Amino acid sequence: MSLNLNQRAFQLTEQITESAARLRIRPHVLPGGGRVFDFGVAAEGGLAAGIALARVCLSDMGEVSIVPGEIEGVGWPHVLVTTDQPVAACLYSQYAGWQINVEKFFAMGSGPMRAASAREELFEQLNYTETPQQAVGVLESNALPDESVMRFIAEKTEVEPQNLILLAAPTSSQAGNVQVVARSVETALHKLFELGFDVHRISSACGTAPLSPVAADDLTGIGRTNDAILYGGRVTLWVHGDDDSLANVGPQVPALASESYGKPFLEIFEAAGRDFYQIDPHLFSPAEIVFQNLDTGRVHRFGGIAPKVLCKSFGL
Repeated sequence: MSLNLNQRAFQLTEQITESAARLRIRPHVLPGGGRVFDFGVAAEGGLAAGIALARVCLSDMGEVSIVPGEIEGVGWPHVLVTTDQPVAACLYSQYAGWQINVEKFFAMGSGPMRAASAREELFEQLNYTETPQQAVGVLESNALPDESVMRFIAEKTEVEPQNLILLAAPTSSQAGNVQVVARSVETALHKLFELGFDVHRISSACGTAPLSPVAADDLTGIGRTNDAILYGGRVTLWVHGDDDSLANVGPQVPALASESYGKPFLEIFEAAGRDFYQIDPHLFSPAEIVFQNLDTGRVHRFGGIAPKVLCKSFGL
């Protein structure tokens, strides 16, 4: 059964268009068809734009807000994400599982357009695809997509270019920064999926992570946003089923389960030759995870935040 993720995201972009001036973003139509929303490449964007961008990533199946928090006693804003549709919102939509590489353009693609393309193994294993009339995608990039990128995505999604909407922001922008840090729940679900856990047991989810300072360049931004989740992300999952499986999988979920854990992400990235694929994949998960079993009432907690690493990464 289709969840109509692209339709939901498309409807949300219509609302965003009406609020473009308030959000400080720039929507425009490409000559060959298709709309591009600039959330921080040339446009200024902002916090509200980042929340809107994160909601599109989630296909509007989750709530995103900025809430008070602290790091080592210092007041610090955190990004809160909640959803009652965690698999659809996070794995079918939000996960940045599509590398868009067209000529000189490169971006990590997320949003429900992934479900229309459905070329990732994840969609086969979870048995989900969409055949929408309109498709929506979010691009983490420091450049705006052109007509060649639009045609490429249209071909892969089998959606006409004029029915495509692409939203773009670099990590080193306010909006891009917010939407990446809003992935605390997504990283937990993807880690559980990779560990072979039945993610359909997860009924609801809530996650927070400190909003990293906006970086002057994308490389530093990638480091800070990753650190926000690896060392400051806290996720609670409400699940069904037995407790033994939760006790078994739990210690493997937090970022500290990785041998690479303990240093700011930029140091880990440089040591890996700036190649993500040379980094232990078990690192990419929140600092802390809590399972609340809806059937037994038991609570299982694993991991914990590392504020000193956050302070080093954020310059506190």
